[in-house]
Amino acid sequence: MSEEAQMSNPVLIAAFEGWNDACQAATNVIRYLVGRYESREIRHISCDGYYDYQVARPMMCHAAGYANLIWPQTTFYDIALSPQYHLYAQIAPEPNYRWRQYCNESLAIAEELDVNQIITMGSMFSDCPHTRPLPLSISDSKCQCEGDREYNGPVGIPTVLDVAAADQGFAHASMWVSIPQYLGSDECAAGTIRLLHALGKRIGYTFDTGDLQSKAEQWKAQASVLVRCNDQLGDYVSHLEHEYDLKKKADEEASLGAPQAEQLVKEAEDYLRQMGE
Repeated sequence: MSEEAQMSNPVLIAAFEGWNDACQAATNVIRYLVGRYESREIRHISCDGYYDYQVARPMMCHAAGYANLIWPQTTFYDIALSPQYHLYAQIAPEPNYRWRQYCNESLAIAEELDVNQIITMGSMFSDCPHTRPLPLSISDSKCQCEGDREYNGPVGIPTVLDVAAADQGFAHASMWVSIPQYLGSDECAAGTIRLLHALGKRIGYTFDTGDLQSKAEQWKAQASVLVRCNDQLGDYVSHLEHEYDLKKKADEEASLGAPQAEQLVKEAEDYLRQMGE
């Protein structure tokens, strides 16, 4: 048994650049953990056969007077949160080809490391206000949890890996954070923190968020300035805030009985009627 496999109940988290990673909120969870805690690369999956290099292009890097080509690849990290508590992480650009084989190769590494749970992470653009906690969708092999909803449509490699993990008998979970689409594609530390807190709650560990909190506050402040300078955008955000608050109220009162539910329906109908006038 490998040294890595000797840790009890190891967890593998996975995030992928590209379509599944709005504002890099998901992959930045792994980048932050690798930079914040003692980490080392322990496994790789070669790029050969998995990437279209016109989409995921190799990068030129000059260092110490030498030119080096850096090809897209999958990297697995061992992250030491403490001397007794380690976490595995997988990060890569989303592959272009042979997803089934890629997932099988990923899960073979997870099995080699005696991983007992796989957690995939993603971020997506959505109609949500920056002034409220960013919506979080979580599901796992045991229950449908916070914010999770049925979805029919295209999926990315995190979902495919999640399904493959379930088919091979791994405990698994997926976490997705929504990012306001009206703010563009700049990095969103608020989304990264949202995922980081959810991950910590899932595995029973409190992460040191370091400078992420100040970056998240700066992101929110910049967004507020943008909204104040654009009346049309301000109206749109106010609409999103109202919808968010109404849904939150409905979720909180749904279990209180029929009269409250009927009142919420009436409020929603009145609001939609006003929007149509």
